[in-house]
Amino acid sequence: MITALNIRPTRVLIVVIICVVLFTIGGVLRLDKESRYSDVYNYYLKHATDQYQPGTLDTYGYSIEPQNVKFKFINPKNKRGTPQQIVEQNNKVYEELVKQQIHEPKDSDLSGIRPPTESEMPNYDRADAVIIALVRNSELTKIAKTIKKFEKSFNSKFQYPYMFINDEPFSERFKTRMDKLIPGPKEFVTLPPELWNKPDSIDVQKQTKNMNVFHELDIAYAKKESYHNMCRFYSGGIFKLPELQKYRYYWRIEPDVQFNTEIDYDVFKYLQTTGKVYGFTVNLYDIEKSIETLWPETLKFLNKGDNYKYVDPNGSFQWLLENQQHPEKNKVTGGYSTCHFWSNFEIADMDFFRGEAYTEWFNHLDSTGNFYYERWGDAPVHSVGLGLFAPKDKIHWFRDIGYFHDPYGNCPNTSTTKICTVGAFSRWKHLEDQNCMTSWIQYSMEDPSLIY
Repeated sequence: MITALNIRPTRVLIVVIICVVLFTIGGVLRLDKESRYSDVYNYYLKHATDQYQPGTLDTYGYSIEPQNVKFKFINPKNKRGTPQQIVEQNNKVYEELVKQQIHEPKDSDLSGIRPPTESEMPNYDRADAVIIALVRNSELTKIAKTIKKFEKSFNSKFQYPYMFINDEPFSERFKTRMDKLIPGPKEFVTLPPELWNKPDSIDVQKQTKNMNVFHELDIAYAKKESYHNMCRFYSGGIFKLPELQKYRYYWRIEPDVQFNTEIDYDVFKYLQTTGKVYGFTVNLYDIEKSIETLWPETLKFLNKGDNYKYVDPNGSFQWLLENQQHPEKNKVTGGYSTCHFWSNFEIADMDFFRGEAYTEWFNHLDSTGNFYYERWGDAPVHSVGLGLFAPKDKIHWFRDIGYFHDPYGNCPNTSTTKICTVGAFSRWKHLEDQNCMTSWIQYSMEDPSLIY
């Protein structure tokens, strides 16, 4: 029977042991349908056995076994239609949801993480968190615009420290301007060359040849080496930056972006109390040719040794694999939808990115040289890593935060929303097909109404 089902005896033994332990726990706790433990118990019992059953790939869209990690889009919502019809269906779902009036997250008690009073501010117990900006001296005016909006929207109420990062020393003019804009603590960091510069192992001739090809394909920043450095740094190097080691959380901001709502709770403590590891506002497709080998290299890594163990069975696989809105992208990338969190806004728990799974995977990606031979961006790298190694309920859409980075944004229907058009994804109509949020809503969120 074991041979017929193609299940290894050791796996059967593991499943039997897990089941015995779970049933024993069930007896001790007197679990029943009404018990608050029963859902957790049933979940782990189900997944402990399902993961080793034949048909997992077709049933759940994944197979996680040694040297046999596979993923498949199974169309959970049974959608039908041409790509254009799928775009129309998805846009309708997105617009109907985003236009609903909301306030703040409902899945956590926010009463204890409200802004401190002026007298309480000096002793406010902040999370181990920092606001970061990778910015050049020449971007002073644009980052100043961002800081003004960001301080009004959020940070003047909590006074988290800022860290400005540059591959060159900051000018006195830059520092003086930031001192005038920011009353709280701030730090100016010059990157060490080993975290920023292109590795010596990169074949310059191969890089130049590939970048010329990508330039002819009109892929933005293809020939700009500093952009490739930035993508590689944000993908992995940043988590090794010595000055960041004293922090666990960061909020990334960029020059010339807008914050269009008031944020009256401590977002870092929200992540802390809910155990969530990542927060985003915009979710969109990428340029497929720029990341042609990212997914194949990822599968290569997962099928090496015991790396299958890093995959979280509750990952965002269907979002990563959706192939109906832009099937042409999946064909180029070997299956990856190119859906990603737009990382110019991200609030993250660095413990996730410093963890073994993400670190080992990033090291594999970095060894390929494809941050330079292709144009792998930090946004798809972060997103694929999160989609594979984090449970999807620990990734949070900050639906209540109004945000705009030309030409895309998140404009919620809240009492404090200003400037933006509620429900608008882009200021250009022809870019609406780039919105990947409906895939996230339908494949990675249990029930949006439970959160907002």
